[in-house]
Amino acid sequence: MNFALILRIVAVLLFLIASFMLIPAGIAWYHGETGPLLSFAVPILGAFILSSVLFFLLRKAERELRPRDGFMLVALSWISAAALGALPLRLSGTIPRYVDAFFETMSGFTTTGATILTDIEALPYSMLFWRSLTHWLGGMGIIVLTVAVFPLLGVGGLQLMKAEAPGPSVDKITPKVTETAKILWLIYLGLTVLQTVLLLFGGLNLFEALTHTFGTLATGGFSPRAASVGHYTSAYVHVVITVFMILAGTNFILYYKALTRQFTSVFRDAELRSYLGIFATAALVMAVALTRSGTYSSFGESLRYAGFQAASILTTTGYATADFALWPQITQLLLFTLMFFGGCAGSTGGGIKIVRIVTLAKQGFHEMKYLLHPRGVFQVTFGGQTVRKNVLYAISAFVFLYLILLLTTSLVVASGGFDIVTSFTTALATLGNIGPGFGRIGPVENYAFFPDYIKWYLGFIMLTGRLEVFTILVIFTPTFWRN
Repeated sequence: MNFALILRIVAVLLFLIASFMLIPAGIAWYHGETGPLLSFAVPILGAFILSSVLFFLLRKAERELRPRDGFMLVALSWISAAALGALPLRLSGTIPRYVDAFFETMSGFTTTGATILTDIEALPYSMLFWRSLTHWLGGMGIIVLTVAVFPLLGVGGLQLMKAEAPGPSVDKITPKVTETAKILWLIYLGLTVLQTVLLLFGGLNLFEALTHTFGTLATGGFSPRAASVGHYTSAYVHVVITVFMILAGTNFILYYKALTRQFTSVFRDAELRSYLGIFATAALVMAVALTRSGTYSSFGESLRYAGFQAASILTTTGYATADFALWPQITQLLLFTLMFFGGCAGSTGGGIKIVRIVTLAKQGFHEMKYLLHPRGVFQVTFGGQTVRKNVLYAISAFVFLYLILLLTTSLVVASGGFDIVTSFTTALATLGNIGPGFGRIGPVENYAFFPDYIKWYLGFIMLTGRLEVFTILVIFTPTFWRN
């Protein structure tokens, strides 16, 4: 394994993370937050020195990254980012214990949105901005950002994008993977600017608009308000965030196709149609149930709240405009079901992903056809293309491992004496990078009550879910360490 090159690239990553820390440090200086300012200065200076030394000492490292190196690099990069990002929260006393600070930052970078904070609005502006900024950085992928500067290192980055990709496949927009990374980040940045401007028109100040935009486009869910988006009663704000959550859960490759006028390809995308169909169906059924139960006075109001929450859970964002644990049982069951889906492949969303679920559903129907017609020849197609057997095997393996991790995590949480609803939805919310769940981790609750060993474990599960399960689990196999 090329540890020298791995450490050299991690050094570049730490330099980038420390550079982004300059933004909340500037906010701390502007607001006169002396303690937080010093808490940012120490890790920034330390990261600059450490990364510079490593980059210089390892300058003669072999410039070839193998697939095995890519998996190790991605895992170490996210762990290092969370470890560094937790320091300002710990040093400032915002989060007194490092285990909690690490949990919060890992939740931020993995765009899970699970928090241990109980009095969010009491935090300094700089710390609130930093925890939301970790969402934005982790949303498109820390490594994808690093890949954009890989020409400086003279190494290729496709292995890293494959190891980190939020979906079952990686499409290159351009022949050069670094150009693909840059284009994706420019689209991400453009959507960030657009949503921020729209929220400013909705009456939010720049700080609120930016932090909510970071949480929306990263499908993260951190908010500077204790009541999340429910703090704002504006229908305009709710609708804007709902629309951008749906956009964030869409494959970003489709935006490039739309910008290059490949509209037919966008409209015919099978995963996008399935994704929008699931969202619309869930939102309408929930709106009807909310109206009939008298939870809201009109169908329009019910649709606004139902659409927001359906988009939030489906895309694994985790924002809330209401305590859905108090909604009718049918709406809670629908939201629970949406927690299994996730966004589209190539989006910032977590979860199993729509393409995997639809493909497995088609395979299930084909198996029933085989029972009726044993000599028949049936092929699973998706988007007009035949799905190869090796892809079906990979999807089946992913879903199997996903379910095994769900059960294992539920048992680990239950070992702390927690009820089955809390245990299972905690597993589902962290592995799927959703954030809120049911039971003791409902939309108005937090994760502070868990013992330390469960918090460390959930941090590992959040990372495993964000990196599509295989990337982390493969490191623990004997084959990975054999030459």
